Amino acid sequence: MKNRRKRIAASKLAALTLCFVLLIGSAVFFGGRAVFHAVFPLEYTEEVEAAAEEYDVPPVLLYAVLHTESGFDPDAESDAGALGIAQITPETFEWLQTKTGETLPTDALYEPETAIRYSAAFLSLLLSEFDGDIPTAVAAYHAGRGQVNAWLSDTRYSADGKTLIDIPARGTNHYVYKVQRAMRIYQNLYKEELNSNG
Repeated sequence: MKNRRKRIAASKLAALTLCFVLLIGSAVFFGGRAVFHAVFPLEYTEEVEAAAEEYDVPPVLLYAVLHTESGFDPDAESDAGALGIAQITPETFEWLQTKTGETLPTDALYEPETAIRYSAAFLSLLLSEFDGDIPTAVAAYHAGRGQVNAWLSDTRYSADGKTLIDIPARGTNHYVYKVQRAMRIYQNLYKEELNSNG
């Protein structure tokens, strides 16, 4: 009888411990998701979705680039002179306008709709130039097309001349890592929204 009571008490304690662990685990999981939603929000959804559709760029890529570049800050400015939410330099903006046929002032990069559209246009051109390889296109968004093409022509960094197997610039390598990580997080957090919108 005494052993039976001990087994029942041990079973109750085990059940309570399991419930406690599950409760704490759920709180951490769902609380953690709330933190991720706050850190990786879906900002400027109308502008992102429209630009992604217009230029046939995956919305998750565009969200990840905007998040990595500026944290969705339309007033962002870098030490290298990149401006706005998409951190496009005036020189790149001028070059992109030769592709779009528009003539806009440089301060248009501070307008989220314009900057997002030009970011999508730039990503589209880079994806086309680099055979749809997202890491290589993202490296070119950060380091420039000329630099990436130089790396591609070097067998230390590219085996086939089309995709990078190694990025020798630490800053660009880290940037590509951050964009790819943000893409995974966005896809995980917003699977339904991203899949329903393309």
